[in-house]
Amino acid sequence: MQVDLLRITALVWILSAIIALWDPRAILARIGISLGCLTGIAAALQGMIFTSPRLSLGVHLGDTAVTFHLNTAASWLLFFGLIPTFFAAALRSGKSTDWPAKRWFAALAFTLLGALGVLGLQDAISFLVAWEVMSVGGAAMILSENASSSSGKSTMFMLALLEVGAVALLLSFLLIATRTGSCDFATFTLVPSASTPLTLLLALLLLIGFGAKLGVLPFYEWFPAAYGSSTGATGLVFSGIVLNAAFFALARGILGWLPHLGFWAMTAAGIIVLAGVLSAILAIFIAFQEEDWRRMLSLSSAENACISVALLGMSWLLLTAGLPQLAAMAWIVSLLHLAGHSLAKGSLFLTADGVSYVTGSYDIRQSGILRNHSVVFGIGALFAAMNLAALPPQAGFVSEWYVFQTLFRGMQVSALPARLTLAISAAGIALVAAVALATFAKLFGVGLLGNHHEHSRHLSSARCFSIFTLGVLILALAVGMPWWIHALAAGSSRLFGINATASMQKGWLLVPLSSSFAFISPTKMIIAGPLLALLPIGLFLVSRRTLRFRRVPIWSGGRREDTRQIATTSLAFSNALRTFYGFIYGPTHNLEREYDHGPYFVKRLIFNQEVAPIFGPGLFSPIAKAVRRIAETVSRLQSGYLNFYNALIGILLVLILALALFYR
Repeated sequence: MQVDLLRITALVWILSAIIALWDPRAILARIGISLGCLTGIAAALQGMIFTSPRLSLGVHLGDTAVTFHLNTAASWLLFFGLIPTFFAAALRSGKSTDWPAKRWFAALAFTLLGALGVLGLQDAISFLVAWEVMSVGGAAMILSENASSSSGKSTMFMLALLEVGAVALLLSFLLIATRTGSCDFATFTLVPSASTPLTLLLALLLLIGFGAKLGVLPFYEWFPAAYGSSTGATGLVFSGIVLNAAFFALARGILGWLPHLGFWAMTAAGIIVLAGVLSAILAIFIAFQEEDWRRMLSLSSAENACISVALLGMSWLLLTAGLPQLAAMAWIVSLLHLAGHSLAKGSLFLTADGVSYVTGSYDIRQSGILRNHSVVFGIGALFAAMNLAALPPQAGFVSEWYVFQTLFRGMQVSALPARLTLAISAAGIALVAAVALATFAKLFGVGLLGNHHEHSRHLSSARCFSIFTLGVLILALAVGMPWWIHALAAGSSRLFGINATASMQKGWLLVPLSSSFAFISPTKMIIAGPLLALLPIGLFLVSRRTLRFRRVPIWSGGRREDTRQIATTSLAFSNALRTFYGFIYGPTHNLEREYDHGPYFVKRLIFNQEVAPIFGPGLFSPIAKAVRRIAETVSRLQSGYLNFYNALIGILLVLILALALFYR
């Protein structure tokens, strides 16, 4: 049954990509992609419950048969990645002359096909093809929405960094294939062997290759510009199914192909942990300073992806230390974290598009939009922001609690470098959690709240319902976590030889392998919370009868000010942290004055502030300049003079003749 659903999903997406360019209003393409998402969700759900067979596609690349198989982890990530994608495709509509929308649907279909291939293809050659299709499809999604010079520059920057990753992947696949004698992933296993320096090299190549799409430093610097050139719908796809597919591929490579013992394996695992933690710190610090919904959410996606990368490194580190149960828990927590992240980012990216539709801008500012729209819209956005801020009882709180429990319990490793790595990681993730809380307090508080503003446009009921549904699904994931984690039991047993999920819950309690160490229960929390709220609600109702309420203007130095003019801005909210961590941000300020009737009468003040990129000036700019110089030098060969070309051919003939005569 799952195989049939997957075939239908792929076929529907292929047909939708073809139809999209001829559909006058992109209606058929939108319906086809949405139906494909639904069948894909059904197939993924079956893969989480039942063991799926390996499907032969009837194609050979060289001597390798192309096959397809979704294991438990792939089904889990596909399931939670396709749910928000369904809402993005269903809400996106086009007019009769809206060619960008048509191209967007075609690009979306190819992106989804590429992501499906990354999750399920079982050989290196077809995998690289799917990886490139997913990357190029994402670039086409951006350019179909915004074909300006700025978006073209940011898209090319994204593709350039992704191609650096693709070259690293190609090199890693070649190194493994030359030792296994096959391009089939079933033979891509060096686990039984002891680690060597090659293990470290392969781990770094895989981290670079997949980290280019996950936002591991320095690659996260393409996120803000690329996301900021597109709509929230495109960002939703990038932060959902695409990011999930990239993480699955990295996890398969690290845990399935590389050795699980020895010094080099432990060293590589420690590097992955620290790279993930440092990337998460830098990404969330920069996200806090952003004043655009899309750019902030993009960097938050990099932060959450890097936390999962750090968990993956912890899993490998604990496995090399002889703690398979803790290693399995770290792997499971990384998947739980990405599940909640996919739903939350889907809700907030849809909210960002709604804010842009109502206000005409993606700027984070107090527009009072929440007061003018349905309460279900506010609940969905609030649940998503709470999840990404790791506030209880949302799924993000559960996964982050598990992250710290993994770190605390992992301190039992005997190797001192491993303990130091985990201790540093605990401090770093604690810092990430604190800044993430402030970031989403800013996003929700400044971006949605505020005094009453009149808007000529209002969000559609369908968008409000979609945002609400995704928010409620986040809560459902948290409340049902004692049962959800059992869907990962088969994957845990296959990778680590132990079912860690059985030790991660005890009835309605969630425990870190032992109930005597720590426990939480979002299921009980959601029941006890409303009951405890009855007391303050009762006091409020009683006080309304006995006390008299009086509304007064906000205190502003004793003056009556317009609340809209004195509202907290995005810049004011984040200025303290920018000042304190100036050595990271490198902030720049520019103040210009325009005068009227002489130099003593200021007409207008123009203030601009920016946060300096960390890797751009020192890494990317010198490389770009070097490439331009090489291109200018090589371009001289295209002189257009026939005698010059004949001379080059003559020199080549002489060299070939010399090699034939003198080379033994």
